[in-house]
Amino acid sequence: MSRIGKLPINVPAGVTISVQDTLVTVKGPKGVLTQEVNPKITVSVENSICTVSRHDEEKQSRAFHGLYRSLISNMIVGVSEGYKKTLELVGVGYRVSNQGQVLEFSLGYTHNIFLSLPAELKIETKSERNQNPVLILESCDKQLIGQVCAKIRSFRKPEPYKGKGVKFAGEVLRRKAGKSAGK
Repeated sequence: MSRIGKLPINVPAGVTISVQDTLVTVKGPKGVLTQEVNPKITVSVENSICTVSRHDEEKQSRAFHGLYRSLISNMIVGVSEGYKKTLELVGVGYRVSNQGQVLEFSLGYTHNIFLSLPAELKIETKSERNQNPVLILESCDKQLIGQVCAKIRSFRKPEPYKGKGVKFAGEVLRRKAGKSAGK
């Protein structure tokens, strides 16, 4: 059996899981998430414990077993606690500001970059003197917040020589020495 797939998922108080055919819906204080499950996988909920099982031993079924267990676990954590990602803009003149759900980035290009975000995300920007601008994203959907962070990071990835770019807070970058001026 799949090591991850066979682990039971504890459902915290305040979170309800409903399974209808192949659709799993998780409701909690932070929101509602749904996930379509492959018909070869069965999801059952008993006494605040959710279990995921498979019907056969095909390679595809074994792969789906661990996948859907992880997805459902992420949904439960999301609707109960939520997910939070912090991005930091490192570079001279790099700025970020938001107006509602629209972010405006100034990342050293000739133009500003505007990004419209979905309503499920909560956005907060901080720009303090003598510190790098910070962008804080919160959501109950782990996939959505990861995808948005990857999109924002792709505007200006951190480079290895000076460390300039958009990086996650606390991320350690591998730095390079650059040209060596010795003969």
